[in-house]
Amino acid sequence: MATVHLTSEAGYRQEIRARTHSFTADEPESLGGTDSGPSPYELLLAALAACTSLTLRMYADRKGWELGRVDVDARFTRSEDGAESITREVRLSAPLDPEQQARLAEICEKTPVTKTLKRGTPIETTLRAAAL
Repeated sequence: MATVHLTSEAGYRQEIRARTHSFTADEPESLGGTDSGPSPYELLLAALAACTSLTLRMYADRKGWELGRVDVDARFTRSEDGAESITREVRLSAPLDPEQQARLAEICEKTPVTKTLKRGTPIETTLRAAAL
């Protein structure tokens, strides 16, 4: 369904390729990076926000609803005791009736990335190093 390739030579700067697209990830200077791109958690939040907006547009298009501008703000936090959470705020510039708003709020909870994050996904890792 989705594949990326990442290359990192030194430092925290990461060069990422997804299909024909290339972009950079990095850590902020305060964490030893060069701030040349979003951090991994920012990329995770971007995936959630993009999936939310795209899914709402697809649903609204099928229903013939106008959404206007879609803004999504997402924030990842970790409390002192280690509990992690994500908050998401979705704003639509078009006026919608309460039933439409309620349905779109339900759709937000059913986006593919939302479901993946909420359910947790097993990760299988293979590590290969050059021979000594």
